[in-house]
Amino acid sequence: MTQTSESNLQQQLDAQKAQAQAHMPADFYDGINSDTNALVQSGLAEQSLKAGVQAPDFTLPDAKGTDVTLSTLLQQGLVVLTFYRGSWCPFCNLQLRAYQQILPQIQELGATLVAVSPQTPDNSLTIIEKQELAFPVLSDKGNAVARQYGLVFKISDQLRGLYEQYQLDLTQYNGDDTWELPMPGTFIIDKSGTIQLASVNADFMQRLEPAAILDSLRTLR
Repeated sequence: MTQTSESNLQQQLDAQKAQAQAHMPADFYDGINSDTNALVQSGLAEQSLKAGVQAPDFTLPDAKGTDVTLSTLLQQGLVVLTFYRGSWCPFCNLQLRAYQQILPQIQELGATLVAVSPQTPDNSLTIIEKQELAFPVLSDKGNAVARQYGLVFKISDQLRGLYEQYQLDLTQYNGDDTWELPMPGTFIIDKSGTIQLASVNADFMQRLEPAAILDSLRTLR
């Protein structure tokens, strides 16, 4: 794997942002930006779990309905746990594809990659198939686990109205009517269950670089 493929995720995200600005209806794009800026300014990301604390254990179903338990995965080694918004989010799709590209290195370093979103198992299966993912994608109904990690926020009524106007119905993806989402967050957890790296950003257009994951795993190995 070349250094370029490990380090160009933010370039892809920036290109996606420019494309969205060019092609999305102006009111929709402005509404998303307004909500994102408000979330950044709220300081909610700073309240999420940090390195040095114990990661809450959980059991969640994968796309085929099989339960996956964090503590069981930790018996095998380090876990890279990433929370994403959903398959409807092109920024999430770019992130998951980038992480898929480094999956062999993650596994060589003795770690397991797991992705979590509030989507239903059926929608999780869709993203696995479309993005050709070879790691578990888990369904966190009602954002129960994301809430324990301090990631959950509610979409504003204004943005919800725009989502509905432009036929992006989160209730169909998530199977509930809460209109809540997780801030994207990636955690590296060691075998003792301690978070060794925590990266949470209220701006969903920014994600942890694949190279940063590999660097951390190499340090912890």
